Amino acid sequence: MTDPYAIRFEHIFTSFGDKVVHQDINLNLEYGEILGVVGASGCGKTTMLREIIGLQIPSQGEVYALGQSLKNISDERLQHLRNKCGVLFQKGALFSVLNVFDNIAFPLREIGFHDEELIKRIVFMKLSMVGLSNHDAWLKPADLSGGMIKRVALARTMVLEPGLLLLDEPTSGLDPISSEDFVSLLCELHQALNFTVFMVTHDLDILKDLCTKVAVLADNQLVAFGSLDSVLNCKHPFIEKFFYNKRAQRVFHYHEATHG
Repeated sequence: MTDPYAIRFEHIFTSFGDKVVHQDINLNLEYGEILGVVGASGCGKTTMLREIIGLQIPSQGEVYALGQSLKNISDERLQHLRNKCGVLFQKGALFSVLNVFDNIAFPLREIGFHDEELIKRIVFMKLSMVGLSNHDAWLKPADLSGGMIKRVALARTMVLEPGLLLLDEPTSGLDPISSEDFVSLLCELHQALNFTVFMVTHDLDILKDLCTKVAVLADNQLVAFGSLDSVLNCKHPFIEKFFYNKRAQRVFHYHEATHG
């Protein structure tokens, strides 16, 4: 039977020495959903992301990604899984010595693509998808604005046409206009390609406008998981602090006035 979930965490415990990060985390994310994961610094959000692609092994429990258990997975099967996942790091993580073209082409070459004409077509197509021109392909990362770096990083993330995107604070460091543009772009791509997204974020507008599910980590546990409305109705000190401060009230009251 095919696993109906793109991501599953089953009774996950994670510790680093004496420091406990996760205690009995259980989470099921369906295919095509966009999950926003929030929590205080150090609560294990990025650790969950790393566990999805096998960069971090839980102390106990089992993680499934795209129907594949990561428990005792072989190196070959793990690499095959990683090729189906796209990861966008917080600061883009572009290779500074490579131009935009070679940054985007890097995953193709890494898995053994040798047809340079096909690589060129794919790279230019991905550039177009993220709203950049062929001329931008020859720029170095140092020549790019913050918004362009995120777009190039997203193009590289998408180059192998992954079914699962893992995004770590994708709008971090962007001005409000660039952030809104990036969210709109991600929404358009999701509507066209219907990939699944696991996203660590503190961006209230992303949670409001983009995410179909929200997960809240606090006290080493998953204290809330579900629609934004259901999370807002949960009673927990971190939720009160994060979702009911003055800025959050402006964001979500605007949401209610517009869509309610």
